[in-house]
Amino acid sequence: MSIKVEPISDAVGATITNIDLRKEMTPDVLREVHQAWLDYQVLVFPEQQLDEENQIRFTANFGEVGGRNRKVPTAEGNSVSHPGIMLISNIRKDGKPIGSLPDGEMMFHSDGAYAKRPFRYTLLYAIEVPSFGGNTKFSNMYKAYDALPEDFKQRFSTCHAEQVYYAGSLQKDKPSESLTGRRIHPLFIKHEETGRTALYASRLITTRIEELSRQESDEALEQIFEISERDEFVYEHIWTPGDFVVWDNRCLNHARTDFSGGERRLLRRTTVLGNDPAPATLSTA
Repeated sequence: MSIKVEPISDAVGATITNIDLRKEMTPDVLREVHQAWLDYQVLVFPEQQLDEENQIRFTANFGEVGGRNRKVPTAEGNSVSHPGIMLISNIRKDGKPIGSLPDGEMMFHSDGAYAKRPFRYTLLYAIEVPSFGGNTKFSNMYKAYDALPEDFKQRFSTCHAEQVYYAGSLQKDKPSESLTGRRIHPLFIKHEETGRTALYASRLITTRIEELSRQESDEALEQIFEISERDEFVYEHIWTPGDFVVWDNRCLNHARTDFSGGERRLLRRTTVLGNDPAPATLSTA
């Protein structure tokens, strides 16, 4: 029996049903899921019942499972079965969070952009969610690139952007002690599987465009952020326990909406390591 793939917005994303991810996928189903991922960038698998082993096994189908590169011990410690598992939670034990990124909203970003090998995919499984808020927004960076003015594309076609990660902080001016990466990547990247061009910049992680003065860089980045965060390019996912949502960091940014600190939120994250992003070749057509 074949999986069912249904688009969920004009911006990005599809729901996949008629599949139980506790079971091994056949080669045919694996190919279908992978193609849907390339076509829709975000996949939502509702009503799943995944333990850590299930999630790691599914993740490993798509490449090398990512690890945690931190200068300080992770909040999870030895409470998870695999070093690549990250708990995203505001639940506290003895006054300390049991996971990472516990509270409040988070600006748009791409996971791992600060590293030489950014994460190709992020996979997030919902265990407990608040009654309101804590939604995840996904911005289609293919469409954001396409929407840039042609003179902007020409002017910045060979530019590079600095990506900086502040672990545990939602504000650029408040880095934490677990700062783990700083990397220069092309501003426009070529997706190595689809060949499409995507913007590679985000409000949270991108600090400057290397080839420009500070003022020019700030102005250009603000234009990029404004375009990439337009409603027509964004899908907002409202979580339900059992949702397994997976996305492609090579062509998406994501953000989190605010939620009440008085309600529990617990999600389990895994990642797949990618490659050093390659610059896009600007079309002259």
